[in-house]
Amino acid sequence: MPSRDHFRPPLDRIASWEGFHGGWPMVIVQHLRKQLPPGYVAEPRVHSGSQVEIDVATFEKDDAFPRATPEAQGGAATAVWAPARPSDSVETTLPDYDEYAVMIFDVRRGRRLIAAIEIVSPANKDRPEHRNIFVAKCAALVQRGVAVSIVDLVTLRTFNLYSQLLAFIGHSDPTLGDPPPALYAASCRWTAKEDRRIFEAWSHELAVGRPLPTLPLWLGRETVVPLDLESSYEQACHDLWIA
Repeated sequence: MPSRDHFRPPLDRIASWEGFHGGWPMVIVQHLRKQLPPGYVAEPRVHSGSQVEIDVATFEKDDAFPRATPEAQGGAATAVWAPARPSDSVETTLPDYDEYAVMIFDVRRGRRLIAAIEIVSPANKDRPEHRNIFVAKCAALVQRGVAVSIVDLVTLRTFNLYSQLLAFIGHSDPTLGDPPPALYAASCRWTAKEDRRIFEAWSHELAVGRPLPTLPLWLGRETVVPLDLESSYEQACHDLWIA
């Protein structure tokens, strides 16, 4: 079945993209359960926004009990040091960070993270700081030896985060074209071959109305299973009553 545009009419009037993005990772986990060899487990990760709050109640509780001064404790008084005025002070908020992902662990090696499937959301692409956060996260994973897959069905923004990831780590993919496609799916990893570090990548251009590809999901240097995006995508759409 063809992929849908979850961000524009008529589909966005029937089902929200948030519902689909929240449900798809769990379906991928269910499908991977049939694919992963013994000793490997997959878990969904769904997180929307920064959700960073200051625990005001904790500060109020701490301030309710006065602390003893050095004199009261029998010690000598010391001068109170104060910093200079800040060089910059502006009202701001922490950048929101959406995460719709699946993490694969090797439980035989202490639940070592070996692969990550990142599903791009609109918030990952809408601002430079959001794109930088997404790219930096993926780059850190790749540099740690984690195989990373990125799936981007967001039709509202044209940025290609996979291309930006490659630029960030000093590589490029000549198959992407110029400009790179706005919708894409890709897998990449660093691996060792004959004492050399080799960067490998598999990328596909996506389009509304076309089936999704199958990506290689690397669990080790020689261990790989198919990541059938089409089957999990269709199952998620079916479960959420998306025609």
